[in-house]
Amino acid sequence: MIRIGVDVGGTGIQIGVVDEGYNIIRESSIPTRADLPFEEQVRQIADCIVSTVRDAGFAENDIESVGVGIPGIASAKTGEIIKCTNMGWFHVPFREVFRRFLDKPVHIDNDANVAALAESVAGVSAGTSSSVFITIGTGIGSGIIIDGRIWSGAHHIGGELGHVIFDLDGVPCTCGNHGCLERYCSATALIRMAREAVAEHPDSLILTSVGNDPSRIEAKTVFDAARAEDPLALSVYSRYIDCLAQAIGSVVNLLDPEVIVLGGGVSKAGSFLLDPLTREYSRYVLFNDQPLPPVRLAVLGSEAGIIGAAMLS
Repeated sequence: MIRIGVDVGGTGIQIGVVDEGYNIIRESSIPTRADLPFEEQVRQIADCIVSTVRDAGFAENDIESVGVGIPGIASAKTGEIIKCTNMGWFHVPFREVFRRFLDKPVHIDNDANVAALAESVAGVSAGTSSSVFITIGTGIGSGIIIDGRIWSGAHHIGGELGHVIFDLDGVPCTCGNHGCLERYCSATALIRMAREAVAEHPDSLILTSVGNDPSRIEAKTVFDAARAEDPLALSVYSRYIDCLAQAIGSVVNLLDPEVIVLGGGVSKAGSFLLDPLTREYSRYVLFNDQPLPPVRLAVLGSEAGIIGAAMLS
């Protein structure tokens, strides 16, 4: 038997056939089409699944279940997608409509949750019963695994680490609040910090390395300048690491997981990100004389969404 994982993204929908060893044996994609009616969007996903399964040498009868990861919230119990802004889906009966086109068990969850599940089943946190996955990109996403299962709260909205209030009167957030953690710990936050800093110190390598155009500054720009020991970059980098260390310390204080897993674009900085975080975060842990969870880098990359969705049940 095979399972199907569907990873719904802003520009494309990835579909994969996953075997019992958590390997993707066939993969395909269709463009995200938020301009289409909901039922047509679902039909296209179902059609792509069927063709992908056949290309992999299987039949529809070989499909055990279909899992879908979305950038939003859904009810695992009812199969309703409550909110998925990228697709324009609000309170839509995804499972019911999907089964009109392909009558298989369907499971739905948030994309960060399914990535957390994938890492806990087939990735860097495999073998643990509790872990927290934090994806650091444009924003901050997170997924919590407790006793080997996704924990998303009583109303399917838990695990939103990015919108924990970090500074009550802080930087405005896209969600409407002020001082959300993702305004200090995301790639967007690092870029903002760098642009603010070079406005007062235009001679920094951060700015000169992008042709003195602050709009071209990326997270990698800051990391590269810090590696080159540019004083301003090191200052921005240090402040960013401290914010992220506080966030990880708070996670440990609240949940005490076996492992913290970091994914997303910023995690590509590798040991340059990981080493100082590992050193610093214990300062913010209440019982830091006790064993502390290691902080590790995710290993599944773009495959996590498909594998994790396929493992939903």
